[in-house]
Amino acid sequence: MLAIVGGRVETISHGPIVNGTVLVNDQGMISAVGSEVTVPSGTRVIDAHGQYVLPGFIDTHTHLGVHVDGQGWEGSDVNEMTSPTTPGVRALDGFHRDDPALKDALAGGITTAWVTPGSGNVIGGQGATIRLFGRSMADMVLKAPSGMKSAMGENPKRVYGKDGKFPQTRLGIAKALRQALVDADNYRNRRAREAMADRNLDHEALALVLDRQIPLRTHAHLADDIRTALAIGREFSLRQVIEHGTEADRVIDLLLEYGVAVSWGPALVSRVKVEVAARSFRVAGILSRAGVKVSIITDHPVVPIPYLVVSAALAVREGMEEAKALSAITLTAAEINGVADRVGSIEVGKDADLVIWTGHPFEIRSVVDKTLVKGVVVYDRNEDEDRP
Repeated sequence: MLAIVGGRVETISHGPIVNGTVLVNDQGMISAVGSEVTVPSGTRVIDAHGQYVLPGFIDTHTHLGVHVDGQGWEGSDVNEMTSPTTPGVRALDGFHRDDPALKDALAGGITTAWVTPGSGNVIGGQGATIRLFGRSMADMVLKAPSGMKSAMGENPKRVYGKDGKFPQTRLGIAKALRQALVDADNYRNRRAREAMADRNLDHEALALVLDRQIPLRTHAHLADDIRTALAIGREFSLRQVIEHGTEADRVIDLLLEYGVAVSWGPALVSRVKVEVAARSFRVAGILSRAGVKVSIITDHPVVPIPYLVVSAALAVREGMEEAKALSAITLTAAEINGVADRVGSIEVGKDADLVIWTGHPFEIRSVVDKTLVKGVVVYDRNEDEDRP
């Protein structure tokens, strides 16, 4: 067993505990948390006095492992841009466990991420929620698939339009998405009526979306693109998440009406294209105060994943409540990724994915002292001094 004692425990779900103790069992799960927890004799103890203990952070939109840092073309398996709709492909099948960014993430307090195909296609494929350390992929996968990536606007329009292929316009993008959903629905209905020997992986993958088993997670920056994505979602009665949502503050009424969350960001970028011209850290707070469920993302490698906490802190500086910003990279993020029963807060029965900070994580001088995954220390500042 392991006990982390003496720190300020930010449970996220039940408020802070000053001079708290987190007890971890031999299965790597939290067995007790509080200010009066008895530590059994023989338990290994980590002294966290003067430090902060938090759940591991969660980035709900990354290309970790499918866009390997420092490898260029060879390490890029993020977009299968041979067809505008590729729902049958899975990010897991191109995931590189040796991506050095995974170690960077752990050193930055991030223990879980949604790994997704890119936005070059109208439908990019299936993303997975992955723990960023494990002996095998089976250890690392928390939920797969945990969303179907789709994209509106500039990216698929540019990819196919430059070669004179379909789709070249936002009209074509919407049609391609609708047609893929209709084809999958027809396939699903045929299989329900009759025995079919032939299988179609694209249709089967989209059937998970139509059956509301996983959400359609749509890359959309502009308000008009968000409106189109939401309209298609209502047309097919889908669960949805809006990815990026640069102008999501302009469609708050629709997001609230349909109960759609936003994986918001990144804003720690320059105005690299028209769609992000309005990027502002104020938007996260505006969405949160209005009641929209919002997480904060890096879109790694667009913003290096260790700067997830910086992005959350900048959202606080621009008006987001501190507690909401912490939740946006912990519990709310876990809810959006469908893994809140496992991670995202410090509660009995959840996995002991924990981070010990030298101070409050939003303070510029604070650094990660230790990162634990299922109760195992996977990063220790004192033993890894050559790392950033």
